[in-house]
Amino acid sequence: MLRVCRAVLGPTTAAEDAWSETFLSAMQAYPALRADSNVEAWLVTIAHRKAVDQLRAETRRAIPTDNLPERPATDGLPGDGLPGDGQSQLWNALHALPVKQRQTIAYHYLAGLPYAEVAQILGGSPQAARRAAADGIATLRKTYPKGEDR
Repeated sequence: MLRVCRAVLGPTTAAEDAWSETFLSAMQAYPALRADSNVEAWLVTIAHRKAVDQLRAETRRAIPTDNLPERPATDGLPGDGLPGDGQSQLWNALHALPVKQRQTIAYHYLAGLPYAEVAQILGGSPQAARRAAADGIATLRKTYPKGEDR
């Protein structure tokens, strides 16, 4: 059985793990085995399947890396990662908006929902949702500092 596992996985610890799992599975399934069954073929089949399971598990494991593609937000606030005090300024500008405008902006611009769905969630018409988003964006453009002012 170990040779079967090594044939699939190579001489690795994964092959030894598959080999040991083979016997654990065989012990559990043995009482249901028919009396006229070929035990050796049955064990080889189990060993092969356990080795394939190990291969599949290896493809799903995370690969460690030194370089992350982007810096994740540390506190979940918008603008995390902005230089200086830009993070708190953006959060303050968003928080100053009326609730309906803030929600409409979040659902439409951040979640990508069309105005019809935003209107269903918040109550009202698609036109009202479009107006709330436009007013909110206009207010943000006036109140949030631009480029070099951040």
